[in-house]
Amino acid sequence: MSIKHMTAGVFALALAFLIHSISVADSHAKDDSDAEEVRHRLVIQVSTDDPRTQTIALNNAVNLQKHYGIDNIDIEIVAYGPGLGMLTEKSSVMDRVSSLSLQEVAFSACGNTMQTIEKKTGVAPKLIEGVGTVQAGVARIMELQEQGYSYIRP
Repeated sequence: MSIKHMTAGVFALALAFLIHSISVADSHAKDDSDAEEVRHRLVIQVSTDDPRTQTIALNNAVNLQKHYGIDNIDIEIVAYGPGLGMLTEKSSVMDRVSSLSLQEVAFSACGNTMQTIEKKTGVAPKLIEGVGTVQAGVARIMELQEQGYSYIRP
């Protein structure tokens, strides 16, 4: 085999490798752009009156909106039991809940918990503006998971 043939063979091999590398890079770029178009869905459970845990839940929502972009993720925070206090006008995180509700984070308060509180105290909890109610918080979480929502509980 002559040097000319070997050089041509090495050149052909290098060219084939270059074309393959460009093709792989292009397919990865398409994969990345497709990932940006995926609509992510997340439900966050809050069932504790621990302020630190409630803050973590809100931080999770903010961080995921920053990561994926507000238009690429649906987030619903469902509060029940002792966690319901997070969504009331007496909440230490009231301002953050109000702000996030304006930034497309949905908040759902458990109707069963609200009824229980009203029976015990004679007064229904006053929810923060922008907070919705559902009949049962646990049922809402289950229904959202059945719709393909991912679930976290901080």
